[in-house]
Amino acid sequence: MPELPEVENVVRTLAPRLCGCRIERVRMSASRVFRGRQGEIEASLPGCRVLAVRRYGKNILIELDRCLLRVHLGMTGKLLFDAEQATHPRATLWLCREAEAETGVLIFDDIRQFGRFETLPAEGEEALALGPEPLELSLGAFCKALGERGGAVKNVLLDQHFLRGMGNIYTDEALFLAGIHPLTPASRVTRKKAAALYEAMRLLLQEAIDAGGSSISDYVDAEGRRGGFQDRHQVYGRAAQPCTRCGTLIRRMVVAQRGTHYCPRCQRLAIKRPTR
Repeated sequence: MPELPEVENVVRTLAPRLCGCRIERVRMSASRVFRGRQGEIEASLPGCRVLAVRRYGKNILIELDRCLLRVHLGMTGKLLFDAEQATHPRATLWLCREAEAETGVLIFDDIRQFGRFETLPAEGEEALALGPEPLELSLGAFCKALGERGGAVKNVLLDQHFLRGMGNIYTDEALFLAGIHPLTPASRVTRKKAAALYEAMRLLLQEAIDAGGSSISDYVDAEGRRGGFQDRHQVYGRAAQPCTRCGTLIRRMVVAQRGTHYCPRCQRLAIKRPTR
């Protein structure tokens, strides 16, 4: 599933193309991504002008002069501009920029239909009620919030109400850089380790944004380009391969129903798991 860096790159490639355009017409196929609101979306979008394109966690928010268009890519969704490689278009928007007499096509492509494409009221962002941005949160606020949470640290970081935008890839990578086992209780992460995690998380997210994100399977930006950060992963997707630090084989386990990768030597679990 595209995470913060991938969604940020989609937004950055879309914004200069969409802002100032007017939606001329819309075509949508019957699909789960509209959650039964297909007719409402088709009727409300034509004539709307795009004011801004921004990211909210893993959500792409297209601010229109009448409403807010929210796109969540889900597992296999793509938001493409004039892209010929769209194979499963679920929504197609024809756009016009009057001042330059330009036209373009925005396509929401989603083979597995786990994404979301919907209109919200102008203030709809507030209803999503997600946690703070990892790149905007202060160190003190992060450490305090982490210490107050129960459960494994991996689960906490994946909770979008704790931080918006973090996902499986960058959580595994950040925990590795900070030397924290994924099952360590969040409330027992020391201040020193929490600070290391905070710095690792912010460093990874920014480096991944700069590299165009991680293309594990389906992800491409709005211009159809794959990211390059997957070549820098140190644990994610590297099960049974040697750790880049110590040479120990990377292990994979399931945490919060997610495949989780870690080095058993660099990320020791200080607290024993209960036996049954």
